[in-house]
Amino acid sequence: MMLTYILVTALVVAALVAGSFVGARWKNRIYVAKIGELDAYSQKMTADAERDVANIKKEAQLQGQDLVFQMKSECDKEINSRRLEQKKQEDRLGQKEENIDRRSESLAQREAEASRKEADLVRSEKSYVEKHEKLDRLLGEEMQKIESLAQLTSSEAKDILLRNMEDEARHEGARLVRRIEAEAREAADRKAKEIIALAVKRYASDYVAEHTISVVHLPSEEMKGRIIGREGRNIRAIEAATGVDLIVDDTPEAVILSSFSPVRREIARQSLERLIIDGRIHPARIEEVVAKVGEEMELSLREIGKEAAFDVGVHGIHHELIKLLGKLKYRTSYTQNVLQHSVEVAFLCGIMAAELDQNVKQAKRVGLLHDIGKAVDHEVEGSHGIIGAELAKRFGESPAVVHAILAHHEDTPPETILDVLVQAADSLSGARPGARREMMETYVKRLDDLERIANSFNGISKSYAIQAGREIRIMVNSDVVSDDGAGTMAGEICRQVEKEMSYPGQIKVTVIRETRAVSFAK
Repeated sequence: MMLTYILVTALVVAALVAGSFVGARWKNRIYVAKIGELDAYSQKMTADAERDVANIKKEAQLQGQDLVFQMKSECDKEINSRRLEQKKQEDRLGQKEENIDRRSESLAQREAEASRKEADLVRSEKSYVEKHEKLDRLLGEEMQKIESLAQLTSSEAKDILLRNMEDEARHEGARLVRRIEAEAREAADRKAKEIIALAVKRYASDYVAEHTISVVHLPSEEMKGRIIGREGRNIRAIEAATGVDLIVDDTPEAVILSSFSPVRREIARQSLERLIIDGRIHPARIEEVVAKVGEEMELSLREIGKEAAFDVGVHGIHHELIKLLGKLKYRTSYTQNVLQHSVEVAFLCGIMAAELDQNVKQAKRVGLLHDIGKAVDHEVEGSHGIIGAELAKRFGESPAVVHAILAHHEDTPPETILDVLVQAADSLSGARPGARREMMETYVKRLDDLERIANSFNGISKSYAIQAGREIRIMVNSDVVSDDGAGTMAGEICRQVEKEMSYPGQIKVTVIRETRAVSFAK
């Protein structure tokens, strides 16, 4: 069995070896054939490569030739352009050289001309010095001759000339000042008249004239005895409670109340009227009614002040000033009601301020408060302008308002447009027809005083008080009073009038100087 296995194995091995040998020879033949094919292919590829190389070489040679030709052309163009630029530069350099040559020639000519002029100038300077010396010598001789003839030195003559020039300049200056003042005054008067006329047209008020005493009418003559009372106790009680004087005279069915305080007089009037209606007139009842009317008067004064401020359009006034405004209803000035006058001034101030583009509310405020001092001027010493300014300052009014109140009667010089507006509106309200009444004797006396004061000055020819005593025109002698002196005289007369006279509003003083030259031809 083993032997069989070995034999089979040997046979298999032999078969394998024989197969491997046969396969190897067969593969060898295949390899040889493939190698032959590869050689043929290799030779073909080599031929193709050699042919491609030859073609590439030829193409490269052609491209190289084209590139060389192109570069050569570009080089030629650049060389030509550089040659042209070089030629242009050469031409410019040639022109510059020509210009330099021409400038050199011109400079040489100028140097020669300058040298010639310098020589002429030196000769002229020598001649000028000689002429100047000669002129100084001649001037000295002439000055000596003039001084000997005039018997004056040059310094004295110079002083005289300067004084004459100074006098002439002063005279010309005065003439110029007068002309400018006249033109400005004319323009200002025209504009002021337009504004005032417009204000008067836009504001219209009733003409009212009031008395300064209070009259209480009685239902019968029997009431006078009841008012007087037993042994005069009732009348004494009324006077003690109200602080007014009760005058019982022969006037039928009327009694008169008199007091320096208009508010007290009003309280007494209302109290007396209530007592008459009530019929119970005795000291206890009198004190009760007067106290009650006094309390009602306090409220009434505030309401009156508020109403006036509301009508004018002024707000934010201190309550104490409102109360003082209410008191002005019972205060008169030259028979004109002061509260109504204050309201008029407020409206006029507002209208004129609007025309001048000023603060209308502030102008109305000053106009309403300008106479606030008259509410207490019978209790406090001083002019109502100063008192009113102190009250306004105490109760928080602005400095502009305080100054305008102080300046509306020249207690201090006016400084702002607001000050002047209040003065103008105050004069308008007080001077309009029907606003104030004066007795005939007072009117005539004012005219006489105006003419007397004017005639007291030296050089006055004639004087005339016109415009109801609001203007005085004065004729002066031209031989005594000069043009400049006429203005000075007008100011002096104004100051004398202010010092000696008492009058409402303002008085215009006009000084007229006339020069006449008369000659006869024969």
